[in-house]
Amino acid sequence: MPGALSTPAHDCPLCPRLQAFRENLRGLHPDWFNAPVPAFGPLSARLLIVGLAPGMQGANRTGRPFTGDYAGDLLYETLSHYGFARGAYEERADDTLELVDARIANAVHCVPPENKPTTVEIKTCRSFLTAAITEMPKLRAIVVLGRIAHDSTVTALGTKRSAAPFGHGNRADVGTVALFSSYHCSRYNTNTGVLTPEMFRAVFAAVRAYLDN
Repeated sequence: MPGALSTPAHDCPLCPRLQAFRENLRGLHPDWFNAPVPAFGPLSARLLIVGLAPGMQGANRTGRPFTGDYAGDLLYETLSHYGFARGAYEERADDTLELVDARIANAVHCVPPENKPTTVEIKTCRSFLTAAITEMPKLRAIVVLGRIAHDSTVTALGTKRSAAPFGHGNRADVGTVALFSSYHCSRYNTNTGVLTPEMFRAVFAAVRAYLDN
């Protein structure tokens, strides 16, 4: 099955705390996805977007990255604007949204309590992130959303963090891949002004220009 190496098993036991949290949510919300969330988008894409982890009422509920919460509203609107998505985003996995030359994965595949994975959990899940990167034969660019996603991606690429420092709007060339950094498109970051829609669009405008060059 394409993408299987980058997706943990439905009942992945590798992170006991996340497993227990997931099992509790299954009891509370049996109609939710409540499992490691697989990547979304074609393996043939040249762009990979790496987020932090599934939101509890977003991807953990719907089973698709950035689907069902505010972060998805901003992300998918921006992707559509720059030609990386088409169709209608309706906050559910069975809408008509499709990614175009782009794929989305997370640094951590299971929803963490308070949206805060531990260092050990990030490290444990990195093997799946590494697989997500290596299974994309045409990969040319990665957008990392937030410092945790950035640092885990840099490590997965086999590079020291000092060689590709995090900073919104930064770009670092790591081998044949251009790494673009952005603050995470969370409601908290946009409400506090850490990230504006214009700042977010600027990152993807740079990616679009890079891929079209």
